[in-house]
Amino acid sequence: MPSERFQFTGEGGHQLAAALDMPDGPVQAYALFAHCFTCGKDVLAAKRIATALTAKGIAVLRFDFTGLGSSEGEFANSTFSSNVADLVHAADHLRETRTAPAILIGHSLGGAAILAAAGQIPEAKAVVTIAAPSDPVHVTHLFKDRLDDIRTHGTVEVQLAGRPFHIKREFLDDIAEHSLAARIADLHKALLIMHSPTDDTVGIDNATKIFVAAKHPKSFVSLSGADHLLSSKRDGAYVADVIAAWAERYIEPAAAQPASAASEAPRNVVVRETRNSKFQQIVATGPHQMVADEPVAVGGQDSGPGPYDFLLAGLGACTSMTMRMYADRKSLPLDRVTVTLKHSKIHATDCAECETREGMLDQIDRVISIEGALDAGQRTRLMEIADKCPVHRTLTSKIRIVTRAAE
Repeated sequence: MPSERFQFTGEGGHQLAAALDMPDGPVQAYALFAHCFTCGKDVLAAKRIATALTAKGIAVLRFDFTGLGSSEGEFANSTFSSNVADLVHAADHLRETRTAPAILIGHSLGGAAILAAAGQIPEAKAVVTIAAPSDPVHVTHLFKDRLDDIRTHGTVEVQLAGRPFHIKREFLDDIAEHSLAARIADLHKALLIMHSPTDDTVGIDNATKIFVAAKHPKSFVSLSGADHLLSSKRDGAYVADVIAAWAERYIEPAAAQPASAASEAPRNVVVRETRNSKFQQIVATGPHQMVADEPVAVGGQDSGPGPYDFLLAGLGACTSMTMRMYADRKSLPLDRVTVTLKHSKIHATDCAECETREGMLDQIDRVISIEGALDAGQRTRLMEIADKCPVHRTLTSKIRIVTRAAE
């Protein structure tokens, strides 16, 4: 599962740390995941669900809310409203760089935030809550013995999951203003509610309230035996399997671009670091996703082709396609073309026909196998056509590369 790590601007101008987990093959849909209160994008439940969903062809964007994990800002200054706004910004980022999320998934308080944000993400067709409270005010039970102190002093340090966090009076005031019942009733999206009947952090009655408030299509799946944080790997995988199967009914798979549209203008190739290893990259063009890397011998993980592999692949594919087009146009009995390529460095003095006489030169060895009942003249002509492929012409002509910093 290739994962691209980056930052985007959240509420208040803070840079939020994000991870976009991509399938190894074509992307069927994009999902946005909201983690639990005081958790982060790398909490086990989020990572396990994302991993299982990518295996089903669903890309997953997960990120740290303001002040959590690797994101900027102070957690003490965040509110439920700012979390909802961060989710909308995350969806905006996906819309601008890839495709807007069709699936929204929220775990615990992240589920409540997803329900509140869903109306501001029009492209979303399916909403999933996992162990979510029916009202964000429910979270205050985690520090209920400090509520009076918070209201009296304005800010108090509390212990949550063994870690210290500062909670402000503004946080309490903000969640008190949020009533999810009306938003759930006006969702106008398919809703899947997943909850364990033995959840001792957010009781099962919360799932009942969400289900009753929602209009159809709505579904409930019991996570019998699971704990609130989905600590079991098996539970995370089960949740992802159910989401993928359920959402398929409500979302439209990403369609490949029609050939006519693709030919109107050249497509951009976007290459981004994944930060999963020293060299790993995600290469994206149109609906296609690939992984680039370097061999282990030079510090990579060999998780994908290297830069020169892509270069040779482009030349080889163009060579074969050009020969096929010519053969079909001339009705030649060409069965199959196989192109084998290798890149190397040679001394300039070893190249008799080269103008350069000093230093080293790049050399590409291209061996073409032609299958079919072709006579000698037809084979000769096809070999001549191989040198006329556009990529071959580009590589053997003067190339101008214009580089500028992104704005």
